[in-house]
Amino acid sequence: MISFGVIILVLILSACKEPLKEKGTPEYVSEINSWHKKRIENLKKENGWLNLVGLYWLKDGENSFGSSESNDIAFPKGKCPDLLGKFILKDSVVTVIVNNGIKVLCNKQDVTKKELTVDARGEPSVLEYGSLRWFVIKRGNKYGIRLRDLETDLVKNFGGIETFPVNSDWKFEALFKYYKPVKTIAVPNVLGAIEEEKSPGALYFTKDNIEYKLDVIDGGDSYFIVFADETSGNETYGGGRFVSVPKADSTGKTYIDFNKAYNPPCSFTKYATCPMPPKQNYLKIKIYAGEKNYGHDNH
Repeated sequence: MISFGVIILVLILSACKEPLKEKGTPEYVSEINSWHKKRIENLKKENGWLNLVGLYWLKDGENSFGSSESNDIAFPKGKCPDLLGKFILKDSVVTVIVNNGIKVLCNKQDVTKKELTVDARGEPSVLEYGSLRWFVIKRGNKYGIRLRDLETDLVKNFGGIETFPVNSDWKFEALFKYYKPVKTIAVPNVLGAIEEEKSPGALYFTKDNIEYKLDVIDGGDSYFIVFADETSGNETYGGGRFVSVPKADSTGKTYIDFNKAYNPPCSFTKYATCPMPPKQNYLKIKIYAGEKNYGHDNH
């Protein structure tokens, strides 16, 4: 005979497994779905994150590159000649020299020798050969070549990102409080380094009578937040998620919509250099909204 306690336990477990349900006006649900569709389209674009196929850190001096494994930087086989040329890193300046007879383009112009603009100084110089695109990034004191392949399988086979059901309960009115003076916060990244970022202030929101706080980074037209919650590493990506928030009005009011929480590039590719949540942005709550974990197993 089944005891009363067992019945209660079964009922509790069944309740815990109750599926999350969509909630919100048709207009709101449509808005979020349209936002997510645009997000997927952007990921697939030439400057999206899905086509990254390499990240190569430069050493001081000459760095040969091409498809041959004998190079300092070996591009994917079959995608370019054995030896394309070399990068020269000297005094924080990266110059590319292309071997004779090889047609490498930058802004549709043939390149033989060119000093390259680094991403940290504006729009980087993008070089191209066939389906390959590459440019220089700077992270801390390190310079690297980020490589894209517009024909990579991940772009061709990408099936989208699973999300939690749209639920307007996860859109909160928030109060922005300025830091005076502006606060410097420590933001770790996947390379193991700590980047110091300026935070103009923090956002406060309340759920179930508990107040939560998030330090923000100025994202220009919006606030940019890197956060983690108690779904991180389970239902959602272990390295946290991102969310953008409209700038506050004159009274300090804005809103945080976690239905627009999205995965960092590192959830799709090992060739990104993502920021991770600062320790103060770990929320002690399960946020069942936004994108779920895509995961490296899907690469």
